[in-house]
Amino acid sequence: MKAIIVGVLAMAVTVVASNILVEYPLPGVLADWLTYGAFTYPVAFLVTDLTNRARGAKAARVVVLAGFAIAVVLSLIVADTRIAIASGTAFLIAQMLDVTVFDKLRQATWWKAPLISSGIGSAVDTALFFSIAFVGTGLPWHTWAMGDFSAKIIMALTCLAPFRLMMTVVAPRLKAVPAQN
Repeated sequence: MKAIIVGVLAMAVTVVASNILVEYPLPGVLADWLTYGAFTYPVAFLVTDLTNRARGAKAARVVVLAGFAIAVVLSLIVADTRIAIASGTAFLIAQMLDVTVFDKLRQATWWKAPLISSGIGSAVDTALFFSIAFVGTGLPWHTWAMGDFSAKIIMALTCLAPFRLMMTVVAPRLKAVPAQN
């Protein structure tokens, strides 16, 4: 239970921080391409995937749903309402998709499940979030979305190392155990 609580808190902190940081573009020539949120949000996929590997898909869904509930409430307080709604919608759909894809690939080579599930989840998250949050605002959301997705893929690759290290700490949950799926 302690691992689930840690996962929920890590998820909520990551999402709230990302919802604040997405309102701040990087300086200079990168301002039309990236916001700071592009570098924090991919940690949510790492949290989901580690939970899924260690505790199974059911536990990962609990972390996603509880983290979602906390993050949406806090985001409505600290971030723009439109961003909070866009984030909640994109987060819930993308993370649940990530859990499902990861679980299907659980038995593959160690890096395939986190990389493929995060890549697919990132594409869905980016498309939903940026279209809901910024359409009609006059902001460069198309290029932010492209930059954000690129950063998410780079971060997914970068997060493989911490994922692999954490796999030595947590006992992987194998698909063969139906009680958690």
